[in-house]
Amino acid sequence: MAFDFEPRSAAFIADPYPALAQARAAAALFHSKALGGWVAAGFADCKALLKDPRLSADRMTPFFGHLAPSARDAVATLEAMMKRWAVFVDPPVHTRLRGLMNKAFSPRAIESLAPAIQARVDALIDGFEGRAQIDFIREFAYPLPACVIADLLGVPIADVDLLKRWSDDLGAFVLTARASPDKYVRAEAAAKEMQSYFDALVTARRAKPGTDAASWLIEAADAIAAMDGPELTATCVLLLFAGHETTTHLLGNGLWALLAHPAELARLRARIGDDAFVAGAVEEMLRWDGPSLAQVRIAREDIDWNGTKLQRGARVFLMLAGAARDPSNCEAPDRFDLSRAETPHLAFGYGIHFCIGAPLARLEARIAFQRLLARLPHLALVPGPLEWSDNLVVRGLHRLEIEIGVAAGGRAHA
Repeated sequence: MAFDFEPRSAAFIADPYPALAQARAAAALFHSKALGGWVAAGFADCKALLKDPRLSADRMTPFFGHLAPSARDAVATLEAMMKRWAVFVDPPVHTRLRGLMNKAFSPRAIESLAPAIQARVDALIDGFEGRAQIDFIREFAYPLPACVIADLLGVPIADVDLLKRWSDDLGAFVLTARASPDKYVRAEAAAKEMQSYFDALVTARRAKPGTDAASWLIEAADAIAAMDGPELTATCVLLLFAGHETTTHLLGNGLWALLAHPAELARLRARIGDDAFVAGAVEEMLRWDGPSLAQVRIAREDIDWNGTKLQRGARVFLMLAGAARDPSNCEAPDRFDLSRAETPHLAFGYGIHFCIGAPLARLEARIAFQRLLARLPHLALVPGPLEWSDNLVVRGLHRLEIEIGVAAGGRAHA
């Protein structure tokens, strides 16, 4: 079935799911002129392709390799950093980097953060006192994960806004933003600033180790000479960048879904003290309208995928959001239902590149929704259009104006 797959259109950005349903019905793989590559949107195909070693996560080498020499020189710092990020490398380099990053993100280390996360959540809600309306993204969904990852890395909270600005400029490049004509210039400037910042952090932690993830990473890397200085710096930048972007949009998309489905919001409120139920609700948020729109892979060799011929170097866009709504994978996939027994999705990827921060994102979301719903009993959407991110990789809201049911001078909690 032929159709025009146009992910740059305003209609797709606002609601990609009708087009992704058509994509699933079109073929296991079909070519998109708009993207200049192949597209997969079915759950089984996306899952299998994410695990296929014939597909490379290294989309940076071909990208920078195709730039004109003068243009490539202008982003030299950015190229060097991106090529050291674990998300953009394949084994054996990926295996080495991932093994070290696992030490900073062990389940025990993540679970130990729960009290600090709850304290941060409550402090943010305390800041709503006397307010009737807030922008949930700017005032909660962004600062919470940004502060948590800063705590984890040992970065001063006073520097979070500065790091966020640099991170946003990197994100416009990394996440394939479509409305940022100066994104290469901004990303190069951000890469230089973040490299300088984290070079200093690594130097400081070597001189005086702390109890933060940066210190653990340095200690592990130095013990077996497994990371050089530029790799350590690049990995710290990656952890900061990846550690808040997905969680911000999980929180924003999740709250929007709840407020758009009052019956499900009421169901969650009724069981807000049930950790297992809330954790399951977070999985349904990830499945129904999660923060991961797509991942990109590059064919390392000629591939025959169920009769479709992929040439070496071909780009493959794995539409993870579409895969999560695959009717072959769950019943009534377009229904937002917090009581699902199973909520299959690929929001954190799959295979060797499965998101290392997934346990932290899930923990933050569970605690955040428990405290928000317990302390703010009268949440509602403020009428008006929603502005969604325009990039090809992450799906999320720029703003989410909500009423919190607090009169001027009143308290934000019951």
